[in-house]
Amino acid sequence: MKKLAKQQVFKDPLYGFIHVDDLLIKKLIDSELFQRLRRIRQLSGVQMVFHGAEHSRFVHSLGVYEIAHRFLTVPDIDEALNPREKLLFLSAALLHDIGHGAYSHAFETTFGINHEEIGAKLITSNPEIRSILDIEDLEFAEDVARILRKEKKFPLIEQLISSQLDVDRLDYLERDAYYTGAAYGHIDVDRLIRVLYIKNKKVVFKVTGIHAIENYLIARYHMYWQVYYHPVARAYEVNLEKIYKRIRALLLTDYPFESNVGPLKRIMKDTNDLDAFIEIDDFYINGLIASFLKSKDTILRNLAHDFMNRRIWKYINDTEENQEEIKAIKASYQSEELDYYTSYRTVQNSTYLDGGEGFGDKIYILLENGRISSLIDQSKIIESLMSSGTKKDPKFFYRKS
Repeated sequence: MKKLAKQQVFKDPLYGFIHVDDLLIKKLIDSELFQRLRRIRQLSGVQMVFHGAEHSRFVHSLGVYEIAHRFLTVPDIDEALNPREKLLFLSAALLHDIGHGAYSHAFETTFGINHEEIGAKLITSNPEIRSILDIEDLEFAEDVARILRKEKKFPLIEQLISSQLDVDRLDYLERDAYYTGAAYGHIDVDRLIRVLYIKNKKVVFKVTGIHAIENYLIARYHMYWQVYYHPVARAYEVNLEKIYKRIRALLLTDYPFESNVGPLKRIMKDTNDLDAFIEIDDFYINGLIASFLKSKDTILRNLAHDFMNRRIWKYINDTEENQEEIKAIKASYQSEELDYYTSYRTVQNSTYLDGGEGFGDKIYILLENGRISSLIDQSKIIESLMSSGTKKDPKFFYRKS
């Protein structure tokens, strides 16, 4: 583990500075694959509602790395991880989103791609990334990929990277709240770090910090319903998914595109075509859709016009009392239009889930007597919110005529 002669810092609006001490981390940040994350927005369609949400996967990934860097100041983590494992933790935190595609989740939904699996493959097979990680040792890249795949070889690091309360969520909730202007996403990260311990190879939080955990979970719940699941953002992503669907359908008929659809065609043929995947970022998709404004295909041209000009689709709650209205809306479209101009979408979210038995599926509380308890046994607030069940929001989206 080679250290830099002088610590490098990145100025950050949330943390003041992001600190880089290791040569390997600096090389990863400077790599082409990591710099690609500058060209992928963190919040996709949310930007259509909250105009300040222009931040990228790049700045989020740096933020996750910085929180991991601060976690290493926790005495229990410092003792539990050896030097190689600490660098693994930092590397996995930095690279956890390396496999995201253009507009992230809409792309994954349409093309059946899992960004964590793609990320793991890129880490082990991308020549530049692999050569950087091989500097540490020839198994280092494989071990970073194992952490992203949650293979349980490094269970403690996996808990810190991906769990109910992890370095990823701690950054994106705070960062997304900052850039959207949402007042309810603030999290007391410093307090959560101060009450974090390792017991029996599990991440636990001292009972005195339970209020900070409650605040974190409630903030997360509100961020999902007020920001991530905002119906306008969802409508915009439905529009994008329909564009992808139309491209796919036209490619299957050998439609003579005048635009460069080559990378999408290759991904359709083979979702493991990593070279094609790397080419597809927000810049590419935006340029491609802009070119469709002159397409001879009416459906594709209309979809592109809506997307490029923020012509947000209408939506109505998909409830029993609205079925007649939905039926009438659907009847106004021709058969082929119905496939591309309407869509049913349901989202759901709970304040907290406590049913899993895997690493990171529960938040554990360290009591004053040293015993480990579950969060729902110690927090009446969270227990009460859990008893209200999972909130769902089914909607019917349709293109305005």
